[in-house]
Amino acid sequence: MATSTLNVPVSVDEVAILALIDARHEAHHNKDGEAVAAGYATDAAVFSLAPPLMYHGVDAAEKQAWLDSWEGPVEIESRDFKLTVSGDFAFGHGFLRLSGTKKGVEGKVDFWMRSTLAFERQIGGWRIVHDHVSVPFYMDGSLRPAFDLLP
Repeated sequence: MATSTLNVPVSVDEVAILALIDARHEAHHNKDGEAVAAGYATDAAVFSLAPPLMYHGVDAAEKQAWLDSWEGPVEIESRDFKLTVSGDFAFGHGFLRLSGTKKGVEGKVDFWMRSTLAFERQIGGWRIVHDHVSVPFYMDGSLRPAFDLLP
């Protein structure tokens, strides 16, 4: 059995799920839409930052078009991620940092967001079945996103 950086035993399932998350981050870095989509169940409930309110599954071509709108790598960093595995299901939550340089007027992007993921053991391994990211907003009447928050 593997151990975490805190010398806490990590199950085989936890190792597999954390590898899936790392592969998703690497796929963003490599700007590989197919590899990003590969970690998701075809009917995954996806609540991303972009409209609409919900997607079903990840369309590799749409993901690739978004990745192509960046100058270089899209970096995603996890922080304070907590994972619980129970049988064929797992749940995790924590923070993600998204950084890189968008083409056009947006330029440099660097902010933290909240992330919740649910996983299901399926034929072929673990898959993401629920992905929800969000950015808090200031409730001072401005409704501006709180991109300046740090974990």
